[in-house]
Amino acid sequence: MPSKLFSSLQIKSLTFKNRITISPMCQYSSTDGFANDWHLVHLGSRASGGAALIIQEATAVSPEGRISPSDMGLWKDEQIEKMKAINQFVISQNAIPGIQLAHAGRKASVSEPWNGNKKLDETNGGWDTVSPSAVGYHSNEKPPIALDKIAIQKVVSDFKSATKRAVQAGFQVVEIHAAHGYLLHQFLSPLSNIRTDEYGGSFENRIRLLLQVLEAVQSEWPENLPLFVRISATDWADGGWDIEESVQLSKILKEKGVDLIDVSSGGLVSHQKITLEPGYQVPFAERIKQETGILTGTVGLITESAQAEVIVATGKSDLVLFARESLRNPNLALDFAKELGVDVSWPKQYERAKV
Repeated sequence: MPSKLFSSLQIKSLTFKNRITISPMCQYSSTDGFANDWHLVHLGSRASGGAALIIQEATAVSPEGRISPSDMGLWKDEQIEKMKAINQFVISQNAIPGIQLAHAGRKASVSEPWNGNKKLDETNGGWDTVSPSAVGYHSNEKPPIALDKIAIQKVVSDFKSATKRAVQAGFQVVEIHAAHGYLLHQFLSPLSNIRTDEYGGSFENRIRLLLQVLEAVQSEWPENLPLFVRISATDWADGGWDIEESVQLSKILKEKGVDLIDVSSGGLVSHQKITLEPGYQVPFAERIKQETGILTGTVGLITESAQAEVIVATGKSDLVLFARESLRNPNLALDFAKELGVDVSWPKQYERAKV
């Protein structure tokens, strides 16, 4: 039977040649937010490796929105040029370049993983972090600054400006990062959002900032290009954001023109309790897809071609995103095609290795 994993998917004006996506993965290799040759090789090699969509790592919409001082950013025009060159190469490999726009909120200002992932103060290149409420990720750290309404509107404006630059850089998919405990997720969850104004309390209030960011992004993003939102389907913690609210949110996002929900989970609180197993997040994507009718992507401990094939063939998700497995194997799409008996084109420079 024909492979569903290697079937095409039309979203608005774009045709995805298969259902394999490279998930946005921070490389912690930028200076002042700029992309460089590391990112060209990292993203470019996965494009030549056969994936349909290559999503650039969480890219900060402001300097204070970076996870670490080494994160990529798109808060000034000078950062466009290198990203544009990378995107041109991705497109030359018959792949689609995407970008994930993000603000880390209270999880910002930490050192790179290989430097301990430690909170940085101003003397070590760090900065004050922000959040919906003055509640820290760790109880023993300096609390974040609770955003006032003027600062909230700056966040919205920063997403808008970054989207405009993303268009100029030639990205063809934009994803709003509202997962993994970063700022927009912090507003969604009652574990991090204890506000009493119109941005806190009820479900409608907690999703308000995300909807405002969505509207701002849409004001700059071409209507004919796909727009994704990544969410954490559950906080994996009592009293937190859960799958029921994720379904409810996804219905609203679909009505407002979002094309696909990229479904992950967790990352909000240090006391989360996750049961890890292969494909452990797939049921969340499946439920959102079934109950809302929106396209979904799934990610998390998906490492084998047969596993990914079943996910798509049984209608659990429309795209399968690969993170760590793609770090192990930049050519995983080409390898998966061979394993599933699908004939796909290779870069002509590599064709001698195809058989």
